[in-house]
Amino acid sequence: MKFRLLVLSLFSYVIFIGSITYENHHEDSNASSFKLKLSDYDFFEGNMANMNPRNGIVPYDLNTPLFSDYAEKLRFIKLPAGTSTDYQEKDVFEFPVGTILIKTFYYYKDFRNKAKGRQLMETRLLIHEDQGWTALPYIWNDEQTEAYLEVAGGNKNIAWINDKGKKKKLNYSIPNVNQCKGCHVRDQKIKPIGPTVRQLNGDFNYGKGDQNQLSHLAKIGWLRGLPDLAAVPKTAVWDDPSTGDLNQRARAWLDINCAHCHSERAPANTSGLLLNIEQEDPVALGILKTPVAAGRGSGGRKYDIVPGSPNESIFIYRLESKDPGIMMPELGRKMVHEEGVALIRDWIRSLD
Repeated sequence: MKFRLLVLSLFSYVIFIGSITYENHHEDSNASSFKLKLSDYDFFEGNMANMNPRNGIVPYDLNTPLFSDYAEKLRFIKLPAGTSTDYQEKDVFEFPVGTILIKTFYYYKDFRNKAKGRQLMETRLLIHEDQGWTALPYIWNDEQTEAYLEVAGGNKNIAWINDKGKKKKLNYSIPNVNQCKGCHVRDQKIKPIGPTVRQLNGDFNYGKGDQNQLSHLAKIGWLRGLPDLAAVPKTAVWDDPSTGDLNQRARAWLDINCAHCHSERAPANTSGLLLNIEQEDPVALGILKTPVAAGRGSGGRKYDIVPGSPNESIFIYRLESKDPGIMMPELGRKMVHEEGVALIRDWIRSLD
């Protein structure tokens, strides 16, 4: 049976790659533009590993990013020439067909001294086609000269020194195409997670000093209808108290790490646990809420959040677990985000 499943898996992989190769050479203007190598897209100038974007590709950052086993990320947007997107206060931007979102995951060899270099792990593309968004993972080779499309995902060993001087190592996982879908589904369709107005409402250095990202996108004609920045919502930076109080920073962390599943239009909406940053119902946020399905994921605890008592809260039990059948989020991590969990502990402790 295992051999048969392996053969079927390999056969499906060959068919997928074959369709990509065919579409790359098809003369129809609506044919897919998937490439087998990242360099074939021509996103970057010079040495591709330096990630210097060509004209027409704009870098961006998020105020509070998703935790991914302590990996750093470089993000870029490529819009089709002559197109733009409209301002919308709450949801992810409705980018035009032809948009590509580019995200590269990497580790510094020594986080205390970034000049020692970095190791690129993968570059994920979200490509907006006529039929919707497609997620594609590209894995970097050891020589750091190229990244190759791997629809089946993969694993790479990585070792680094963290900012406290501790040696860390990890068998880093690159998701397959279906796992990408697992996190990016909203309204039963694949959609981006990060680029919202409140997440992009922050400064970025585009080479000539810091500039507000939304203002920059409006200036270059990519964003229409931007109101005065004073009226634009802004996500707090989870680890920077100057950007928000404890509640604002904890809610920002929960929103980016949990709400892509735990919100009304996402796969975990049936749980009743809704963690998007706009949510105000304390029960929906988990406060004295019993889980819909307990099982061993509850750790013997009764409520998702017990105000004032992190150790009695299912939240903490699942965030601190590395057991695939218990931990949350279910995908995208093998390590515990120690600093993030400490923030949620402090938040629960502060609740009345």
